[in-house]
Amino acid sequence: MDYVGNIYRPPSEAQSLLLQVTVGCSHNGCTYCQMYKGERFKPKPWEVVEADIEEARRIGPRFTRLFLCDGDSLILSQKKLEQILRRVQERLPWVERVGTYGDTRSVLRKSVEELSRLRELGLGIVYHGVESGDAETLRRIDKGGTVEECVETAERLRAAGITHSVMVLLGIGGRARSAEHASATAALLTRMQPPFAGALTTTVVPGTPLAEEQARGDFTLPDKLGLLRELRTIVAESDLSATRFSANHASNYLPLRASLPRDKAAVLALLDDVLESGDESRLEPEYLRAL
Repeated sequence: MDYVGNIYRPPSEAQSLLLQVTVGCSHNGCTYCQMYKGERFKPKPWEVVEADIEEARRIGPRFTRLFLCDGDSLILSQKKLEQILRRVQERLPWVERVGTYGDTRSVLRKSVEELSRLRELGLGIVYHGVESGDAETLRRIDKGGTVEECVETAERLRAAGITHSVMVLLGIGGRARSAEHASATAALLTRMQPPFAGALTTTVVPGTPLAEEQARGDFTLPDKLGLLRELRTIVAESDLSATRFSANHASNYLPLRASLPRDKAAVLALLDDVLESGDESRLEPEYLRAL
């Protein structure tokens, strides 16, 4: 397989075949992210993608899921995406689901009809880094999308029958907007009603604009218990009807998985117990945490 640069995928795609169809991220402006820094965004030539699909065919049915890399392959034109998905269907008939990263820019460039066509060709899930429901925080981190656009993105994917997996970042508002970030994120998740939602913990990565803000004293990450209080607010204040919620990413201090609203009371009881005890020994040690 032809891989250019660093390749990233969601944790739930660990057993998926990774097919790189773009290099880098077309936005590449988020202040907290350095995943694609130094990489100029470009679609990969069709001949290269086609050759990778043929290589996967020769390997055989070892993978039933396929993930399109890099950062936002959904930004590709409808024609290009249909070409890729059609070839996957033709040459890799054992692939049951195709996933990709997507965001407000890439989803809202496509109509419900176009997204439905991608779903018919195998696109089953879009992973969307919403990060925050707080408009001020979204502006400060240069996310490239608004709260209302996030809601419209959820509605469009739902109408097309594509599963929507949403990610939010604990701590991304800093101590200064911790409460606002958590409450607004709960409100946004309630409006979006994603089938899957995951909370990750912000890691300040050297060399990013966020790290420069931290060095100047303009950004301070909440402490461990402050991050848990954000998580509690998100769970307590959101009103989700059928969401698989997780906070078990390697970056998190207290891994948990739950079906909301069924497990809401149990999750809140656990968080309250840890917060009231103040016992940080019950949290993941730093050496076990990672991006």
